[in-house]
Amino acid sequence: MTITESRTTVERKRDVLARLERESDIWVASADADGLPCLVALWFVWDGESVWLSTRITNPTGRNLRDGGRTRLAFGDTQDVVLIDGEVRTYAGTDVPAAAIEAFRAKTGWDPREDSASYAFFQVRPRTVQALNGVHEMRGRHVMEDGVWVV
Repeated sequence: MTITESRTTVERKRDVLARLERESDIWVASADADGLPCLVALWFVWDGESVWLSTRITNPTGRNLRDGGRTRLAFGDTQDVVLIDGEVRTYAGTDVPAAAIEAFRAKTGWDPREDSASYAFFQVRPRTVQALNGVHEMRGRHVMEDGVWVV
């Protein structure tokens, strides 16, 4: 099925928020200080303001998120694109807010702190969000700019 009618910005924002609630995995892009890219899929939780991720601080993604302080997140379907550029704050397992841990456990059934002390949590505050279903939706794809929803 080909979609030819563009969604409004309100519809796009609604669809992005629904995916943030519904999806369990999100692609996480990061890079090291030399620009070497890294792309992995991680479980995540949306708390209404931020995306919360967890991975080992000792792996490339954990180091890149901690050291670089930014990331690009994406949902997997190339026909329904959501790109989120955000600023990252890193929390050791002992420092992460209890609400984030409980939300993560409720959604995924997993508390990374129980597996290893090397797991950290990463709070991603969106700065830019783009949403599009094909080339015909390139115009108006930004539903958040400078950390503010455009609608």
